[in-house]
Amino acid sequence: MAVASRRTSAIDPAVLRAPEIYPGSHIPDPIPTILLVEPRLRESEDILQVNFGPNHPSTHGVLRLVVDLNGETVVGLRAIIGYLHTGFEKNMEQKTWWKAITYPERIDYVAFQNNELVFVLAIEQLLDMEIPPKAAWMRTLLCELNRIHSHLIWLATSALELGAIALFWYGFRERERILDLFELVGGTRMHTRYFQTGGLAEDIPPGFFPECRAFTERMPSSIDEYETLLTRNEIWLQRTVGIGKLSAQDAVAMGQSGPVLRASGVDWDLRRDEPYLTYGDIDFDVPVYTGGDVYHRYRVHMDEMRQSVRIVDQCLDRLEGMEGEPWITDDRRVVLPPRDELHTSMESLIHHFKIVTEGYRVPEGEIYATVESPRGELGCYVVSDGGPKPWRVKFRTPSFVALEATATCMTDALVADFIAIVGSLDTVMGEADR
Repeated sequence: MAVASRRTSAIDPAVLRAPEIYPGSHIPDPIPTILLVEPRLRESEDILQVNFGPNHPSTHGVLRLVVDLNGETVVGLRAIIGYLHTGFEKNMEQKTWWKAITYPERIDYVAFQNNELVFVLAIEQLLDMEIPPKAAWMRTLLCELNRIHSHLIWLATSALELGAIALFWYGFRERERILDLFELVGGTRMHTRYFQTGGLAEDIPPGFFPECRAFTERMPSSIDEYETLLTRNEIWLQRTVGIGKLSAQDAVAMGQSGPVLRASGVDWDLRRDEPYLTYGDIDFDVPVYTGGDVYHRYRVHMDEMRQSVRIVDQCLDRLEGMEGEPWITDDRRVVLPPRDELHTSMESLIHHFKIVTEGYRVPEGEIYATVESPRGELGCYVVSDGGPKPWRVKFRTPSFVALEATATCMTDALVADFIAIVGSLDTVMGEADR
């Protein structure tokens, strides 16, 4: 019987020793996720309550933020979610393990490969299944391409909201090239369902390696272009430096992860600290900054794109020497028979039909699988009762947790800084609402 995995290593206190960003804590009291207007201000009758949303532009999804303003200063904030509730987790509990794989991709439609991966990893851990090395390296490569894809959308939209419209076009230019690679591999540009239990849906197609290599050769100069436009831009600096501060202590207390956590000075990344797939065999750095503001979250995102290019290059070096190796396990309990057998073997045809229609059975047990998604720690808790469907599915989504820190980051913020702060937390409302 499988049991939920437990972390073997606690966070070293050394990773929390960032310079003090501000004295004490800015977490609101008594409700940590809601910034309440002070009674003396409320009594002054100078408070204006404004609705931001629910609309997609500027709130990175269908998010409603009820903001209390005293002049141009934000003195109250309450985030209201649920406008994009889809019931994905309950839908997955009504589908077979084989069919449920298509759902996680749509929870975070920007980081679709990482969401697909965490559910597949949970199934494989319950099955106690090892995947071929070729599949592990290809999964790593695609997850890092997906990380760059997600960061590009974040950069393009966040810059656009602060008036840097050129970054929107530049960011989507490279995003299209990444989507071309996903289409080459899986046949679709998004929601590829390329990760299957036991490995990959298909072998790596001819022509993928030179196209991907051409992308990694071009991408560093593209990142240089982005930084030339923004990193020392006086307007960008005025709109981001010292805005939306979040200390390391508050970030940990609020359960933050990913770029938000590392921009506050906490050196923690699951790819390095709790390696999965092939990350333990890859040389890469974890960008960490100590400013804890909008600007340093931007810097973390930029540096992470550079590191992802390094990781993709190393994956290509290994994969190019694996031609002819298996790309999926040969465990016929869960893997579809090879396509060429369907024309000659009635047993294989029946087996294919039964897996697709009835599904396969997963041993009774529970598991919590985690990956480092572009937004931070993405977890999937799965319970199996031994049947062909998950008994319980629950995702720990970093966007939902990041929204909890919104009120903390708004201390002493002006309404003009409001959108910059919300955007810097990199939330996707499909992931927050589920």
